[in-house]
Amino acid sequence: MAKKATARKFAAKKSSGAKSKSKSKVQAKTKSKAPKRTKKKGLTKAAVVRKGRQLSNWGKWGKRDELGVLNYITPQDVVEAAKLIRRGKVFRLGLNLDENGPQNGLFGGRWNPMHHMLATGTDATRGVQDKSVGLRYADDFINLPTQAASQWDALSHVFAEDKMWNGYDANLVDSNGAHKCGIEKFADKMVGRGVLLDVARYKKKDRLKDGYGITVNDLNRTAKSQGVEVRRGDFVLINTGQMADCLDRGEWGGYGGGDAPGLAFETVDWVHEKQIAGICSDTWGIEVRPNETTDGTNQPWHWVTIPYIGIVHGEIWYLRELAADCAKDGVYEFFLCAPPLVITRGTGSPLNPQAIK
Repeated sequence: MAKKATARKFAAKKSSGAKSKSKSKVQAKTKSKAPKRTKKKGLTKAAVVRKGRQLSNWGKWGKRDELGVLNYITPQDVVEAAKLIRRGKVFRLGLNLDENGPQNGLFGGRWNPMHHMLATGTDATRGVQDKSVGLRYADDFINLPTQAASQWDALSHVFAEDKMWNGYDANLVDSNGAHKCGIEKFADKMVGRGVLLDVARYKKKDRLKDGYGITVNDLNRTAKSQGVEVRRGDFVLINTGQMADCLDRGEWGGYGGGDAPGLAFETVDWVHEKQIAGICSDTWGIEVRPNETTDGTNQPWHWVTIPYIGIVHGEIWYLRELAADCAKDGVYEFFLCAPPLVITRGTGSPLNPQAIK
């Protein structure tokens, strides 16, 4: 009896071991059949160029055009925009031009404006000028990159490989400046209807997080929530809250070329479809940073918007008071007057835009 019991136990143990081995083999087969995870492809230079060519406006206004989508603005559009002035309230949208600006050398070696004096009141009161010029006065000068503070980018500012807006050769921008598409071409063009899209407020945030890409849905839903329509020939201003946050903290950090909230690459289609005349923001470069590219292509949104679509960028704009007023009265449209300095052959210009309601 003892031998039979032992035999039964041995047989049961053997059977259990066989089942376990069989189960392990099934599990191994199942694991081997599991699909391999493929890494999601990011945006590449080839895809950026392809999108640019798809949305290209080259030749739309003739082979010699240097204005791009500013051509969408008609004299009647300016007349209608002027009718938006109802209260006579003026908002400055320019940042102070001084040494406390956002530049820290992260991009292009740019520096903050430097203000110097040529003649002073102390010179005057000491009589230094009496004999030399016979007039007591003060004079000064500034030293700054044209993209140091609130500014426009000209259509000669960014190239798509070896071409700029309308197919002009990038070599036409040399040590003497931009011989085509210079900022001086916009000297009497930058006026019209302005529309603020306060995406931060729509998202119920004081400030959007760095790296947040504003989508087409975000733009459309923000406009809908504000009861405003984006139309052909508009200047669209995007508020992320980033600049106001930096000013509140008294620290720019990586604002001038580092991580930032901004427009996602997909919005190039929205910009093209809406036929707007200008796109502006309270950030350093309008588009989201880090960029969505995976191959080192820098500022891919710029590659498409400036050289292919032909739209000017307004960057580093001060929107705090305007945003607060729009939220208060519920009116997000206004007359915008934002002419650049007439810098001959310039690739950009500092400015102090004015929004008037």
